[in-house]
Amino acid sequence: MGWDDTIVALATAPGVAAIGVIRLSGRRSFEIINQLFHSKDLHKQPSHTIHVGFLREGDIVLDEAVVSLFRGPRSYTGEDVVEISAHGSPFVQQQIIDACIKYGARLAKPGEFTQRAFLNGKLDLAQAEAVADLISSNTSASQKAALHTMRGGFSQKLKELREQLLKFSALIELELDFSQEDVEFADRKQLQKLITELSFSTDQLINSFQLGNVIKNGVSVAIIGKPNAGKSTLLNTLLNENRAIVSEIAGTTRDTIEEIINIDGILFRLIDTAGIRQHSSDLIEKEGMKRSFEKMRTADLILYLFDVANEPATEVKERISEFREQELKYLIVANKIDAMNEAEVRLAYAGIDNIVFISAKEKRHTEVLNERMIDMVLAGQIQTESTVVTNARHYHALKEVSTSLNDIKQGMDNKIPGDLLALDIRRCLHYLGEITGEVSNEDMLDYIFSKFCIGK
Repeated sequence: MGWDDTIVALATAPGVAAIGVIRLSGRRSFEIINQLFHSKDLHKQPSHTIHVGFLREGDIVLDEAVVSLFRGPRSYTGEDVVEISAHGSPFVQQQIIDACIKYGARLAKPGEFTQRAFLNGKLDLAQAEAVADLISSNTSASQKAALHTMRGGFSQKLKELREQLLKFSALIELELDFSQEDVEFADRKQLQKLITELSFSTDQLINSFQLGNVIKNGVSVAIIGKPNAGKSTLLNTLLNENRAIVSEIAGTTRDTIEEIINIDGILFRLIDTAGIRQHSSDLIEKEGMKRSFEKMRTADLILYLFDVANEPATEVKERISEFREQELKYLIVANKIDAMNEAEVRLAYAGIDNIVFISAKEKRHTEVLNERMIDMVLAGQIQTESTVVTNARHYHALKEVSTSLNDIKQGMDNKIPGDLLALDIRRCLHYLGEITGEVSNEDMLDYIFSKFCIGK
């Protein structure tokens, strides 16, 4: 399946650069490039070859460029594809695109190259969406997750689930054709065992979405504590730059300051909040504290920072009780250990879990804090070849799969007729197929690919 027209777009980022790549895809790609490239007949050149020459529109030289040829179906889209590596002037690039349009191409819509790859069977829908995820990846973890899905790791897992279920679905449908003979072609015990296995695999994928969300979107970390606990100093230390104003005056930080740091391939959005204390007559400081509490409640992780010289273990435990009541994920950070005997400090707070002892000012043990932050959000779950769900659409479809599998199990327990059981199985197969695009509709596809960049 495909289109009859030919599309063109800039495949590299817009703006001035050394090189810009313009991509053509469609049955007239070679015909259009031949109108511009007069050095040789590119129709007669083999696929996967590169040619250097001048691009001309009539007597006007547009550029000297490198033209790469990819004949369908051995191309990204499955169609004839031409890639023009031109000089990176936006003016030159636009002239070439305009010339391609003049000779029969049209400007591609966002994601249309990848959409054609999907419709021509080069990628399934999950792989196609992973292309966009790879383009937008900004950490090693998000890159690995996108590459794993793009190479078909996630799709293969879904394919295995679907094929096993299809086998039993066919046997149950066959039973319906012989309903008068009261025969069973599908072994109910084997089907029961399969549903249990499929439910376990589906639940694993669903549970991985929390990790996938961390990989894709990062982790928001609220640094909270009393005034002068060293929150701004810690932010500066973790960032290795003087981002926040540090002062001995309580209440220096009046508003939240947000910065991003990459720790072992995971993005942490660090939020330095205004100091929290019981009473303040300063209206601006009060507003700052209000925002601190808001950030605390919405953060993925809280770093509660306290000064070991001024905050006893009893107060810290009270704060921990509040975190637990609100079901917040937290890490206790004992700061300024450089001002006291470290062994004595550790002994004084020995009964507190999830605690790290540091000196933000002296940069002591901050690498331990980084490791604990990673452990708190990942717990060692990231592996290159593991399947992690990072796409919200996939997550919601898997939830429907899980519900359908549960309905199948309950139906078998209640010994419902085969025709009703077949309906539940077909619904489960439908949602599995939605993820990979085996079941899709035009509106859904248009929405998914509209979020891509134009040249992809």
